[in-house]
Amino acid sequence: MSETAASAPTSPTQEADITSALGRRSLVLVGMMGAGKSTIGRRLAARLGLRFLDADIEIEVAHAGMTIPEIFATHGEPYFRDGEARVIARLLDSGPAVIATGGGAFMREETRNRIRDKAVSIWLKADVDVIMKRVKRRADRPLLQTEDPVATVSRLLEAREPVYRTADLTIASRDVPHDRIVDECIDALRARLCAGGPSAQPTTDGISVTP
Repeated sequence: MSETAASAPTSPTQEADITSALGRRSLVLVGMMGAGKSTIGRRLAARLGLRFLDADIEIEVAHAGMTIPEIFATHGEPYFRDGEARVIARLLDSGPAVIATGGGAFMREETRNRIRDKAVSIWLKADVDVIMKRVKRRADRPLLQTEDPVATVSRLLEAREPVYRTADLTIASRDVPHDRIVDECIDALRARLCAGGPSAQPTTDGISVTP
């Protein structure tokens, strides 16, 4: 479901510059499970005065409250991915927002093309250790219901990282305060979108910009 920031940023600010440059485009967070897409997305949306939308929650709503694991178990992954693509297409058509996507959503070419046309994408890049630390306390990750979750995450990263790397911006998701990651997102967005902003070259170890 959508969440709206309590107050819009006051102008002139970096945030106002970014939202003006975005226009009707959204910001889409991509990356692995546990990368922090929902947590960072909520804070980023609040900073920018935009709605926050979680694609997984929207999928569950569209399935009368079935959880993602239940959808996987009942209908299978191909069915889930088809529905995920439709939901993300609808969210992208609904106007500017910060959208958190599931880990596999960006792997679908059709979805990547829509995101490229209607949004700016941010890859929250997390390594295996960070991912496992964050997801080990949760039992609701269908793709991790294996004998060796670490090996599964490593294989998924190997397959997905070349695709994630095509996102417009890359921010390292690591064990630092969430607001620091949000600050890096803001800096990278202003560098990419706003004339007269700072150089588009990486400004910290956590930021890189796809040419």
